Formats: sequence, C-alpha cells, structure tokens
Amino acid sequence: MRLTPTHPDGLREALWRAVAVFRACAWVYVAYLTAANSAGYQHPGYAWLALAVMAGWTAATTWAYARPALRRWPLLAADLALTAGVELSTVWVVGSDPLRHHLSTLAPAWIGGAVLAWAVAGGRRRGVAAALLLGAVEVVVRGSAGQSAATGIILMLLAGLSTGHVAGLAADVERRLREASRREAAAAERERLARGIHDSVLQVLAMVARRGARLDGEAGELARLAGEQEAALRALVGAAPPGEEGDEVDLRPLVRAHEGRSVSVAAPAAPVPLPGAAARELARAVGAALANVSRHGGPATRAWVLVEDEPASVTVTVRDDGPGIVPGRLDEAAAAGRLGVAQSILGRLADLGGTAEIRSEPDEGTEVELRLPRTLRS
Repeated sequence: MRLTPTHPDGLREALWRAVAVFRACAWVYVAYLTAANSAGYQHPGYAWLALAVMAGWTAATTWAYARPALRRWPLLAADLALTAGVELSTVWVVGSDPLRHHLSTLAPAWIGGAVLAWAVAGGRRRGVAAALLLGAVEVVVRGSAGQSAATGIILMLLAGLSTGHVAGLAADVERRLREASRREAAAAERERLARGIHDSVLQVLAMVARRGARLDGEAGELARLAGEQEAALRALVGAAPPGEEGDEVDLRPLVRAHEGRSVSVAAPAAPVPLPGAAARELARAVGAALANVSRHGGPATRAWVLVEDEPASVTVTVRDDGPGIVPGRLDEAAAAGRLGVAQSILGRLADLGGTAEIRSEPDEGTEVELRLPRTLRS
C-alpha cells in the first residue's frame, strides 16, 4: 500500500484546526455567560468590549495559526499576553464582590485557547508553561487559590500536558510517514533501474564472462573482470536502499556488494548495525582494499572478506593470496604523491575514529584489518 501524506504536516494541521474550533466554541460560551451575568458586573459595557476583542482575536489567530510561517514566538507571545490581559481586566470589569459571589471571569474556557496553541507549537513543556502562567493570572484575579482557581489551573495543566503529548506523537508519526514514503519511492526507483540494468548491462557482462572464460591472456582477464563486475553490480542493485545519515544500517549487504568470483565474503548471521555514514565509508574502504588486490594481483588472485561483530568493535578483514607488498613500498608511494591507500583506506578509518592496519610479506599475500569502535553506534 502506498503511503502518500497529503501534506507534510497533516496531523499537526489537524491539531491547529482543532484549536481554532475550540476558540470559536469557547467564545460562544463566553458570550452566553456575558449575556447572562453582565447585569451584575461593575462595568457591563466594558464586558461587551472585551467580548468583541476576544471575537477579533479568535478570528485573527484562526487565520494566523493556519499559516506555518507565522507560528513563531511573536504570535505565541502576543496570544498569551492578550489572553492574560483580558483575564486580568476581570478585576475591574466584573469587580471583586461579584467574583467572591462565584461569578465567572471574563474569559472562562476561552483562556485555554492560548494554552492549546502553545502545546501544539512546542509540545508538553510549552503547554505546561503557558498553563502555569495563566494559572497565576487566575489566582491574581480571584485573589486567592481557592477551589475555583485550582480547578481552572488543573484543567489548563491537563489540557497543555495532553495536547502537547499528542502534538509530539503527531510530529513523530509525520516523520515516520515521510521516511516510509521516501524509502518506498527509493525502492520503486531502484526496482526500475534494476530492471533496465538486468535487461542490458548485466546480460552483456554475463555474456562476455561466459564466452571469454575459455580464452587465455588479456582476453581471459577481461572476461574474469566482467564476471566480477556482473556479480558486484547484481549485488548492488539487489541491496536495500540506504537510510538517512543518522539511521543505523546493516553493514553486511554493503560489504557483500563487493562479492564476486574471486572475492568471498563471510559475515555473521545477525545484522551488523552501524550509523549509515560510518557503514558506507567502511564499505568504501573495503572496496578500495579489494581494488588494490585486483590492480596488483594476478588473474588467479583470490580475496576473502571477514566481517566480525565484536563486543567492543566492528572489524572487517580483507585478506588475499597475492604477491604481497614489498617493505617500504607504501611509504615510497606516499612520498611520490600516490595516496590511494593512505586516503582511501587509512584516511577513511581515521576520519571515522577507527583504525586500519596493513600486514603483508612478499609472496605471502596482504591482510588489511579495518576496525571501528562500538561507540560509533551511539
């Protein structure tokens, strides 16, 4: 089933629409209370003015919060400040005596709109912070932390905490949905390319390897190389697409992409997870070591790659039965500016915080040990 979100932040957009609906419904409730209780207010005319301000701000925030570019600190701070200002005006508009007789404040329920907006924008912490600030305003208005004030504060805290939690879950779901869609698109493109490669390049390489296998000399060597490239390309197009740089990926398929007729790979049965960037760099270092085997060994040279998932590190060993390296050859190559081994193998491992060790004797082959510490997985 194809996962295609209609909007990159669809779930959070639904929460912002819910906040807008809550504000509108809360305003209707405030209008009803104002009509029912304004006769007992000290300044009833200003109560209707406050109601008009709340109506205008409800319309303004409905428009503004619908635009992601405006959901920033200025709007959130203004929302909280205006809400607190309307609630503080209760002391003068309603009066202390009516409040002591359990009349409601000017913005009951409507005051929660700012709390919900902060929770959706910043999660549980911001939602709770807004609830505590408006709760303090409620205590100032009531003159004490009585049962009515305490009930309002608890309700706002619960609203900020639960809405912030849901907003965090929505953000995580959206991230996972985008990642799943990206992976699905990458897999579909990979399958399309694999079909094209199979119908053209792989068949040609297989034909060259098959027909040239019985030939000697350079023609036979080209046939052998064609066979190796066919196997490597087939493994490459069949491997799973890589994850993001910060994702952990299995090292085994990246190393097995280098397997061929003259290259054998042995790896654990269980996955060997590493951060994506580190795993790909390690696999490239393995490829560089095998390229040296192909370049300096003869057509009969074989190589073996061993992947070890150890308690303290991940180790990949590349061993061949080629002619080996003459002592001092690597130093001479580096001095002459040929930095293939120094940069492609040693440099890659050093950049990753790992180590690379090359052991070789003339006519006894070469062994390259690449080791990455376990701490790279954090």
